[in-house]
Amino acid sequence: MEKKYITTSIAYINAAPHVGFAWELLQADALARWYRLNGHPTWFLTGTDEHGSKIAKVAEEEGVAPQVVADRNSALFANLKPLLNLSNDDFIRTGDQARHFPGAQKLWKQLVAAGDIYKDKYIGLYCVGCEAYVTEKDLIEGCCPIHKSEPERIKEENYFFRLSKYGDRIAELIESKELKIIPEGRAKEILNVIKSGLTDISFSRPMAKLPWGIPVPDDLNQTMYVWCDALSNYISAIGYGRDETEFTKWWPADIHCIGKDILRFHAAIWPGMLLSAGLPLPKKILVHGFITSGGQKMSKSLGNVIDPKEAVDVYGADALRYYLLRELPTTDDGDFSWKRFDELYNHELADNLGNLLSRVVQMTSKFCAGKVPAVAPILPGADITAIEVQKYFEEFDLQKALLAINQYISQLNVLVDTKKPWELAKQGRQDEVEEVLYQLLEGLRGIALCLLPFLPDTADKIAVTLGVNDLLTITDWSEAIKWGKLLPGTPIQPSPILFPKKV
Repeated sequence: MEKKYITTSIAYINAAPHVGFAWELLQADALARWYRLNGHPTWFLTGTDEHGSKIAKVAEEEGVAPQVVADRNSALFANLKPLLNLSNDDFIRTGDQARHFPGAQKLWKQLVAAGDIYKDKYIGLYCVGCEAYVTEKDLIEGCCPIHKSEPERIKEENYFFRLSKYGDRIAELIESKELKIIPEGRAKEILNVIKSGLTDISFSRPMAKLPWGIPVPDDLNQTMYVWCDALSNYISAIGYGRDETEFTKWWPADIHCIGKDILRFHAAIWPGMLLSAGLPLPKKILVHGFITSGGQKMSKSLGNVIDPKEAVDVYGADALRYYLLRELPTTDDGDFSWKRFDELYNHELADNLGNLLSRVVQMTSKFCAGKVPAVAPILPGADITAIEVQKYFEEFDLQKALLAINQYISQLNVLVDTKKPWELAKQGRQDEVEEVLYQLLEGLRGIALCLLPFLPDTADKIAVTLGVNDLLTITDWSEAIKWGKLLPGTPIQPSPILFPKKV
């Protein structure tokens, strides 16, 4: 099977993580788990962007070295792995001199060798909140639309990258879908930007103004600015500049998962850098929208962020995973609502799924001596859900995949209420009781399998209850979804309370 290399953007560490970044992590995690489920060698990378003037300023105020602040704040993001039950294989830090610096500096040298780095004076606007250069057309009423503040007007001598040289080629790659951007609307959006003309971009800042960062090779008076430092994480983490065998094994990235606010960086600047360095481009860029809170974009600077730990403490990791991946459109904006979270938790997780498992296990214990009954005819629609889930994963629509799974759970609950195994048992129709219970148990096995990329802990609990203890080691989806995998006579374990009701 072909390899799959999946990345998220790297989070800037000037503040604690919020659910917006958690959403991106969970999208990438679901995809990584899906590819492993299908037997693909998979590498899932996330990490932190640790350089910049904000971190240097915090360190100065605290009277400590920037590395101290970076170590402390980066740990908050690394801790999302156990908090959210993530399966990332690696966590790259741009402050890691041993792992990241060699790749970033090698890439810089490649751009120099291509004749695409030159020195010039920069006069323009700089948004401190974004830590990015902006233009007048980026502003709304003279302010950054994200941070609601006026940018600084600066003048300094920097190194520039000849991004303008690669505009036509990048547009061709996007139009041919050799670099595929999902959804299509985002591809059209970035093509409009590219075709309006890409300008060369500042690639460094004076060391005196940006002391916390990677030194520019052969010029210790300059510090790499954002692009060659942050974007190069995708290649430095897998060995670029250190281990070319490992780098060749995984690059190019199969999917960059990013937010729509950094589309230009990943679909224009990053491809330009890779073309200049003679490196393959990523295959796909999956772009999600913003999570709003009270109708406004969730932002650290606006102070309206929601801490994912707060949600996990109340509802559990799988419940947060479910809410973010099922309630929010995969490639569009969505609003976070505690009221809606509570509704979905109680109705779809506690009532629909949790209650189904509990009822079926209890009936199996009562009417079949707690063991899987004889194999029964396939339940109509059972295989359709697995096929739909596969289809939606291929279309990168995680929300629709979960909606299809939830619909199938509802169908199984309808089957219980329609067939009424307890009534069949009273009438002495044991063959029919066993038939419907086998169909329900096998349906639950299929649900566990389909939920595995989304709710891994819940899927595991269902599998253990059904005696399917090898669920988490499956690497052949087409084989796993086949009907009749439950063996008659297998003992059914007591049902766990999957999602305790919230009042």
